[in-house]
Amino acid sequence: MSPRTEAELAEAIASAKGTLCIRGGGTRPIGKPVIGEVLSTQGLSGIDLYEPGALTIVVKAGTPLAEVEAALAKENQRLPFEPMDHRSLLGTKGEPTIGGVAAANVSGPRRIQAGACRDYMLGVRFVDGTGTVVKNGGRVMKNVTGYDLVKLMAGSYGTLGVLSEISLKVLPQTDSQATVMLHNLSDHDAVKAMSAALGSPFEVSAAAHTPDIPGGGAVTMLRLEGFANSVSYRADQLKDVLASFGEISVEADQDKSAMIWKASRDVMGFQKADGDVWRISAKPTDAPDVATKLNASKLFYDWGGGLIWALVPRGNDVRAGLNGFEGHATLIRASEETRNKMAVFQPEPAPVAAISKGLRDRFDPHGILNTGLME
Repeated sequence: MSPRTEAELAEAIASAKGTLCIRGGGTRPIGKPVIGEVLSTQGLSGIDLYEPGALTIVVKAGTPLAEVEAALAKENQRLPFEPMDHRSLLGTKGEPTIGGVAAANVSGPRRIQAGACRDYMLGVRFVDGTGTVVKNGGRVMKNVTGYDLVKLMAGSYGTLGVLSEISLKVLPQTDSQATVMLHNLSDHDAVKAMSAALGSPFEVSAAAHTPDIPGGGAVTMLRLEGFANSVSYRADQLKDVLASFGEISVEADQDKSAMIWKASRDVMGFQKADGDVWRISAKPTDAPDVATKLNASKLFYDWGGGLIWALVPRGNDVRAGLNGFEGHATLIRASEETRNKMAVFQPEPAPVAAISKGLRDRFDPHGILNTGLME
């Protein structure tokens, strides 16, 4: 099914006889495989309203992400949360949609400075599991009336409702960027360096560390954005702050710096590597010790160490060796067999699981929307 209007979407859900597999661009098959009739949102496409002066855009959920970004670029604006493109990591085709980004709360390296996708969602329209159209939020920032279903929908992966429209706050594009790089640091020292940089007054907008670049050793990367003179000044100041950590270089070419962060955003270093890929959130200070317990053949740290990407042997549940650490682990890339036999998302504590079940029972009483995907 591929409804082209919100009314058609509501009718499709209301008349469904069994499980619906909700799909946007089909680029992000994360979660347990869902068996059911495919309901595609790609027919719900188009920009309904864009007011550059108000820094807001309203788009239908099936609108390709590239179309949204192109419209913003014409006005020298951008999505602040820098959404990851999962296609290279997961080996998928198609076009990511803005609805898929919102449903999975997809955020990139700028997350540590700007916030997540959900923080820029002003309002949503969606259809719940009974076929009822629900509207929450609005098209401006000053809208705080009632329950915040906007945040609830972000990261629900289509299990509570199918998004039909999203209102987003956007920001001006940055004028320039550069990447300060520290070389050959241990993981522990890299986290210390990233923490020092993020705690400095020099407005670091991204901080990542890769322990092993073929032929290049370990590299710790810190991004600075803004007006060209400001970026140059802050890069020099940051080098002084981090001088005790050893060798430092600066990539001042804007295009090359942008390529570094696109590769980081999309975890391109794992693209063709054999194995399962896990995404682990942890306290940055704990990250190096957590990483040693993962039996990983490849690691990548983002968000100042708060996000660990790990490539591990196929079929292994890394949570077994983490002994109840303070954080959560999500299986991002694995075979359908592996995703069927273990929890893809971090199991919730009993009180939280009860709340989640209550929400699903309320918004999807017939249990037809992406059934089992987040179990």
